[in-house]
Amino acid sequence: MVTSGAALDATVRAFYQRVMRRLVEAAVPFLVGGAYAFERYTGIARHTKDFDVFVHPRDVERGLAALSSMGCETALHFPHWLGKARCGDDVVDVIFSSGNGVAQVDEDWFRHAVEDTVFDLPVRLVPAEEMIWSKAFVMERERYDGADVAHILRACADALDWPRLVDRFGDNWRVLLQHLVMFGFVYPCERARVPAAVMRELMGRLDYELTRSLPERVCRGTLVSRAQYLVDVEHWGYLDPRVAPHGNMTAAEAARWTAEIATDGPGPLPSASGDNGKPAAAAPNSRRAA
Repeated sequence: MVTSGAALDATVRAFYQRVMRRLVEAAVPFLVGGAYAFERYTGIARHTKDFDVFVHPRDVERGLAALSSMGCETALHFPHWLGKARCGDDVVDVIFSSGNGVAQVDEDWFRHAVEDTVFDLPVRLVPAEEMIWSKAFVMERERYDGADVAHILRACADALDWPRLVDRFGDNWRVLLQHLVMFGFVYPCERARVPAAVMRELMGRLDYELTRSLPERVCRGTLVSRAQYLVDVEHWGYLDPRVAPHGNMTAAEAARWTAEIATDGPGPLPSASGDNGKPAAAAPNSRRAA
């Protein structure tokens, strides 16, 4: 599928083309994600006014510098996962992890990327497996990406690298199992497209846990919602798995991510791109269709 972005304003489209060309000129490897990768995999078009590029953490600063050189205002908006470049009303999100710190971009994102064309330019897209991995954890009151996960599964189940997808979730395999169970509920006639071996593997893990001792006092709810489980870690004594040594975030990064809730509202606003639980580029308390 070629994603042309024909529904976009010509000026916005030209800006996104300039962004991609500038990153190529600066030798910054990047992947296109968000609405444009989602359309490629599912056929569902969501033309928006921000553009998601994914980079390796080591390339974040170079990527922002490249966009700054073309006149954008840039900032490392959240040091643990997100940079932003803004030119007027147009926003580019430079993403290198996820809001919960789990879905860090690594070499496999690039190794398994899908070649395509976006805005008439050859690009590589975020792999479907990584889109599922990052979207699976977005379960806020104001936004739940389960439908996106189901639509990607419906479109791509037969071509997914299932062992790699299961491996991506690691100890968080219950999150994947939840989405696979819901997939069978949403699409009863499609449920056989999830390999039986995968379901048996995950259900076997669930059965095995019934015989094991209880784990340490941790609340993994913070991995799926930055707002709804704060009481658990702030007042009820549960450990926060986002924070080292259990997770990839520092205590300061988690505090900053939490503090932004006061700006965004009770939870992350729906992102214009519909990816990764990003705060929306729109003004606080506004709502834009994802």
